[in-house]
Amino acid sequence: MDLSRFSLEGKVALVTGASRGIGKATALGFANAGANVVVTSRKLPDLELVAEEIRGLGVKSLPVACHVGRMDQIQELVKTVVGEFGTIDILVNNAGTSPVLASSLDLEERAWDVVMNLNLKGLFFLSQAASRVMKEHGGGKIINVASIDAYKPEYHVGAYSISKAAVVMVTKVMAVELAQYNIRVNCIAPGAVETRIYDSHWFDVSEEQMKKEKAEVAKRIPVGHIGQPDEVAGAMIYLASDASSYLTGETILIDGGSFLV
Repeated sequence: MDLSRFSLEGKVALVTGASRGIGKATALGFANAGANVVVTSRKLPDLELVAEEIRGLGVKSLPVACHVGRMDQIQELVKTVVGEFGTIDILVNNAGTSPVLASSLDLEERAWDVVMNLNLKGLFFLSQAASRVMKEHGGGKIINVASIDAYKPEYHVGAYSISKAAVVMVTKVMAVELAQYNIRVNCIAPGAVETRIYDSHWFDVSEEQMKKEKAEVAKRIPVGHIGQPDEVAGAMIYLASDASSYLTGETILIDGGSFLV
């Protein structure tokens, strides 16, 4: 096989939620593969640090502050990227939130709206805006980030689990509808990965207690450890590259085998 098909040389990638965790690891992975990368999240100072690191790899990077749960900011984001780079070849919908732990009996409407606006509505309409650009320029790749919770609901994280299950379906819907324009739409579903959202499960305990409980979680994962963001980036590069040209509408579980047990 021609390994150059994994190259992202000269591509323009937009990664949301890119200031830390999976988003940052993905942005750096894309840069290492040759892409110019636009990084976005709500806080510009954090993004500027990531962009500087990306530029150190010999490619271009633009940090853009944006709340992708807000429709006006989504449109402005896409205009900014196209104005700077001329196109969007790759979109990674990584931004997400899970602000509360609450049962379905206690979940408040405001919390539901916060989760759905960012995890689902923003993801859909940013994908729509980016895919219109991709259509004009001959195609592209959209990669959504769901969660293992899309398949196995997590206790007291109902709104998040529902939103991520919907992300899997958005992936399938857009994959079918956009294939004719050479746009591939796929998804990853991480399991336990060291991110801020994952750590929020232990918001009410000490750091020492959190470490103990994480160690217990790791014992139950077949590969024996909680994932690191870098362990997700490889799949992202594959899905963003020409190597995955015959794959669309699929969701890849990256969970260390935990869904199997």
